[in-house]
Amino acid sequence: MTKEKFQSEIFTLKKFYEYYCKDNHTNLTSNNITLEYKDSKFILNITLCEDCKKNIEYSFLKVQECKHEIKPRCRKCPNPCYDKSHWKNTAKIMRYSGIKLGLVSIKRKIKNIFK
Repeated sequence: MTKEKFQSEIFTLKKFYEYYCKDNHTNLTSNNITLEYKDSKFILNITLCEDCKKNIEYSFLKVQECKHEIKPRCRKCPNPCYDKSHWKNTAKIMRYSGIKLGLVSIKRKIKNIFK
């Protein structure tokens, strides 16, 4: 996958995990994570609880190791690399955050209509 696609994937994971963790967990801490991909470094500042931090690190590792040149969405991948428990947890987080972010977007659009 391209560096741009890798960057998009890791920032999407970061956004969704932080949104989920902020709404559902306590004891959030801010950490810097450095990822390397194709001779590029990506430094992310994440604010998550310890469990979510471990899960996102696992997800980052799987994105880094993805063998597909044109990366499919993980849920449609013909050769899934996530183990079942991590996959179910990540899917739950992505579903929750996707719905919440979608509702926020709709709410913002409705507010703009009635201004």
